[in-house]
Amino acid sequence: MYSAPMQAERDVRIGKDLVAASAMPLVLAILDEGESYGYAILKRIDALSGGELEWTDGMLYPLLHRLERLGYVEARWDEPPEGRRRRYYRITPSGRRALSEQRRQWEVVAGALQNAWHAVMLPDAPLRPAEGS
Repeated sequence: MYSAPMQAERDVRIGKDLVAASAMPLVLAILDEGESYGYAILKRIDALSGGELEWTDGMLYPLLHRLERLGYVEARWDEPPEGRRRRYYRITPSGRRALSEQRRQWEVVAGALQNAWHAVMLPDAPLRPAEGS
């Protein structure tokens, strides 16, 4: 079972809700780069997040099976002559459309968060008077 290494210097924990919300677009984006198998997908998630997203095969494989049921990915078994049998996944045209929509939605949410955080950090932003003042 693969699990991303813990960061020794910073203990950054991403909440389960955020990990769950980002799971589908993240895996679809990885598969949009090219066909891959489970362990390689986990390694790619680790690399993309700088080791800060902790994923296990127990999280990945149910998602891959769901994506397959939805028609967003297709899977095939491959057994190289000198290697271990692996199940390879690739994104489908329907998966690419879903990824495009997911990306659009995430960009809206990320933009709204950036705007909200920027508004809070503006040095010239008027301070609200405390209640009771």
